[in-house]
Amino acid sequence: MAILNKIEEVFIETNGIKLHTIIVGSGEPLILLHGFPEFWYCWSKVIPLLKDDFKLIIPDMRGYNLSDKPKGVENYKIEILVEDIKGLSEKLGLGKFNLAGHDWGGAVAWIFAEKYPELLNKLIILNSPHHKVFSQKLRTDKEQQKASFYIFEFYKPNGEKFIIENNYEQLRKFVFTKNFSDFDKEKYIEAWSQPGAIEGEVNYYRANRSFKEWTGIIEVPTLVLWGMKDLFLTPQLLDGLSDYIKDLRIERNEESSHWITHDVPEFVSSKTREFIQSE
Repeated sequence: MAILNKIEEVFIETNGIKLHTIIVGSGEPLILLHGFPEFWYCWSKVIPLLKDDFKLIIPDMRGYNLSDKPKGVENYKIEILVEDIKGLSEKLGLGKFNLAGHDWGGAVAWIFAEKYPELLNKLIILNSPHHKVFSQKLRTDKEQQKASFYIFEFYKPNGEKFIIENNYEQLRKFVFTKNFSDFDKEKYIEAWSQPGAIEGEVNYYRANRSFKEWTGIIEVPTLVLWGMKDLFLTPQLLDGLSDYIKDLRIERNEESSHWITHDVPEFVSSKTREFIQSE
C-alpha cells in the first residue's frame, strides 16, 4: 500500500508506557483511535483522504500491535487509557486538538471528552456506543444482549481462547468483510500474533464493566458516524444520545458494517472534514 511509504512511525512515551504511533499530514491536529480487534491500520483507507487537511496522529493503543502490553487487567482501566492519550497529545505539543474514535477507541474518546473538554475542539465517534446508553441497553435490550455475546465470553477465565483457536478463525469470520484485501488480512493477523496482544485487547472488556462514576455529559461538539449494518452494535444505541450530548450531529450510512473505516472511507473522511471545518 503506497501510504505505508509516506508515514512517520515513532514510539512515544506516555503514562509509563510506549505507544507505537503513526504521524502523517499537516494542518489542524486530529488523533484517530482504533477499536477492538484492530490497530492503527484500520485508518489506512482514511489517511490519504484526510492527510492534506489535518495532521493525523494514529497510535496503536496500549495492548495492541507494537505498543506496550502491560500485564494485568487493572492496567487497562478507562481512566488509564484516557491518560495515555492526554500524555500523547502533551508529548507532541498539540494544544487543543480533534479526537476521533472507532469502537473501543470511541469508548476512550467519550470519556476523554467528558474529563478533558477543554483540550478538544471537536469529537467524532464511529460505531461506538455512549457508555451510559450501552449499559442501559445491555441490561434491557435482548437484541443488543445477543449481539454482544462475545463480551460475556471475555469475562470468563481464559475467555479469549475462542478467538485465538484455528489461526484466529472467529476473528477472521467477524472482522474480514468483502472490503478487506488479502494485504489487509495479512496485516491484521500479524498484529494479532504479537506476543500478549490478544490478552491485552480482551483486558479492555474485563477492566471496564461499569461506568457508574461518569456522568456521560459531553460538552464538546460531537459527530456520530454509524454504519447501520453493524452486527455487534444495534441502531437502538443511537437513541437517547441527545440526553447526554449538548451539540450532537448523527450521520448514518446504510451500507456500512461495523468496520466503517474499511467499508466507506470516503463517507468517513468527508463527514469528518466537513464537521471539523464547520463553525
